[in-house]
Amino acid sequence: MRKLSDITDAILEYHPNGDVDIILDAYLLSAKAHRNQSRKSGEAYFSHPVEVAWNLTRLKMDEKAVAAGLLHDTLEDTLTTPEEIIQSFGEEVYQLVDGVTKISKIHFSSQEETQAENYRKMILAMSKDIRVVLIKLGDRAHNLQTLGSLHEDRQKRIARETLDIYAPIANRLGIGWLKAELEDGAFKYLHPAEYQLIKKKVAAGRAKHEKFVKRVCQLVMDELAGAEIQGAVQGRTKHYYGIFKKMMGQDIGFDDVYDLIGVRVLTHSVKDCYAVLGLIHALWKPIPGRFKDYIAMPKPNGYQSLHTTVIGPEGERVEVQIRTEEMHSVCEEGIAAHWQYKESDKAKPKPAGQGLVWVRHLLESQKDFKNPKEFLHAFKVDLFSNEVYVFTPRGEVVALPRGSTPVDFAYSVHTDIGDHCQTCRVNGKIVPLRYKLRNGDQVEVVTSKLKNPNRDWLSFVKTSKARSRVSNYINSQERARSLLLGKELIEKEIRELGLDPEAVLKAKNLDEAIHASGFGNMESMLRGIGIGKISAIHVIERLVPRDKLEKKKPAEAATLKLKTHEAPKTEGPIKVKCLNEDILLRVGKCCNPVPGDPIVGYITRGRGVTVHHLECPSVSDLGSEPERLIEVEWGAEKKTAFPVRISIVAEDKPGQLAEISNAIARFDVNITRANVQQGPSKRAYFDFFIEIHDLNQLNHTLNAITRVQGVIHVERVKEYKKKVSGKNTLDGRVSDTSTTEGRELRV
Repeated sequence: MRKLSDITDAILEYHPNGDVDIILDAYLLSAKAHRNQSRKSGEAYFSHPVEVAWNLTRLKMDEKAVAAGLLHDTLEDTLTTPEEIIQSFGEEVYQLVDGVTKISKIHFSSQEETQAENYRKMILAMSKDIRVVLIKLGDRAHNLQTLGSLHEDRQKRIARETLDIYAPIANRLGIGWLKAELEDGAFKYLHPAEYQLIKKKVAAGRAKHEKFVKRVCQLVMDELAGAEIQGAVQGRTKHYYGIFKKMMGQDIGFDDVYDLIGVRVLTHSVKDCYAVLGLIHALWKPIPGRFKDYIAMPKPNGYQSLHTTVIGPEGERVEVQIRTEEMHSVCEEGIAAHWQYKESDKAKPKPAGQGLVWVRHLLESQKDFKNPKEFLHAFKVDLFSNEVYVFTPRGEVVALPRGSTPVDFAYSVHTDIGDHCQTCRVNGKIVPLRYKLRNGDQVEVVTSKLKNPNRDWLSFVKTSKARSRVSNYINSQERARSLLLGKELIEKEIRELGLDPEAVLKAKNLDEAIHASGFGNMESMLRGIGIGKISAIHVIERLVPRDKLEKKKPAEAATLKLKTHEAPKTEGPIKVKCLNEDILLRVGKCCNPVPGDPIVGYITRGRGVTVHHLECPSVSDLGSEPERLIEVEWGAEKKTAFPVRISIVAEDKPGQLAEISNAIARFDVNITRANVQQGPSKRAYFDFFIEIHDLNQLNHTLNAITRVQGVIHVERVKEYKKKVSGKNTLDGRVSDTSTTEGRELRV
């Protein structure tokens, strides 16, 4: 176990005027509180808070944070009271200890709603004081070192939580060494066989690697001396989990991981960094596409460095990182590098670069998500995002998650720009709003006060901010539309009965009828009628006396009545996205969308919502009723078979039909009908009608067919029954129609 002097000496090294008395007092109180406790490993429990405090000195934390690290388990695991901590150490230290205690009670493997709430608690703790999470990271780093004494189930749960949550947070906060330590510690228990194999192979090649690295470092030092550039050269080997990720990501073996060895060059200035890059590229041939300039375009967590991979001595690939000593400090310490220790003997964090901006952005975004699934998706996109760097018209750099679009860019600049985004120019050319931005793109957004967020944007926006703003706007619009539509429907029904709508809707028993219909107030009831959750006649029957209603009720009214004790049934795994209400749903027969297709719902009077493919011509033929569109999404409640037609062009040869059929059968896909025709130039044309569960299964099936020898191309045939006259077809009924086919080539 580390000594008290180890901790105090470390603090005084980076903060010479630090108040180490508070560390001594916290050390004594923690030792007293934990004196009769032991860990599962048999060690004295007190060794754990001491190691946590040591980890915090590695992060160069202030004295109050280190004291809180010593006390972090006292509230939860001992008889120590909040009053004792406040009296001895003050409110600030107590708040840190209390924050860590609350985070320690969070488990991230529970059900979706609870999990979302736990993520929100984590974000809230980070936003109040980032030191709370840094203490928790120090706590988790030591816990991983002692996981061996726990049951296998707990080992895997803690390791998975570390890899999914805490290591990415360390990365987002820019603490490189801690991220690597957490990843390797978790990797050891999640994939023990792979961990031991990689560890063994790295150890076996250590002597050879060290000799090679020493040679490379000396060659670089000679180049620096020849150019009269002052700097230091360090060698390094990838950490175990980094090697494992590369093996898994590229589907290669250990021996095929070429850039196991890395060299880091530390210089005194940015000018020297670029000069060294020139020397390296003159000395060894660079590999195209492996150069990244994080100095000109820093990562969101503040990381800056030049990265290049070259073919070094003996044909070995070597990754070279070039940065200034100040950049290296930020890289190693991350957010802690922004702590500023003043002569006033008080350590106060500066606004810690993009680290705290990211936390504040998360806190702002999470308020906009009511749906737990959406919030979890947004949180993980922010946490695990690979960045793309683009420029504003003024040349400022904006970092966005890979796959982001001009709409994401617009919202990152300002909410108003996103809300009124009309068109976009990338590198001077107009591009679609769903265009995926690339590194180095210069983006200019053109706005219009007449333009508002579009439902279609949700199918391509990437950032949580953009998704939350668009969802909120659509939700508010749809609630307003369903309210107006519900009011229109019930008033129309009342008039058809020959009654006065104003008088009926002011009846004395109105509140009773609202509650009996399953709603809390008039507004929610009208929305329910508007989205088809309940029929207008059902409500009217509760408002108008039976004898009076029987004289007025039209014959068809009985067909609209819903049973109060039966929940509406949903056809297929579809649900309304922005409204947490059960409504009747059906799939439009005019376009037959399948799970994974972009879809939209259409409110049908008295018949719930009909779901159509977003490209279905019926959607664009709405005419005067766009207010009936409602946002829907595919759910995952059950597996349902959906009909799909695919067309194949292949070489005309014996056995071709059998090979294609076998490729389809491998994915458990049922063929309901098949047509084969011979064509010119020794070509055969196949039309298959199959049943699939979702778009993912369809894509796998199509990919398998393309790999069949002799297949030239495969396509999904989208058949839309388009209205040419008569009534609108959006309710699923076709009147006076002709069929048009839209084909999408898939090679």
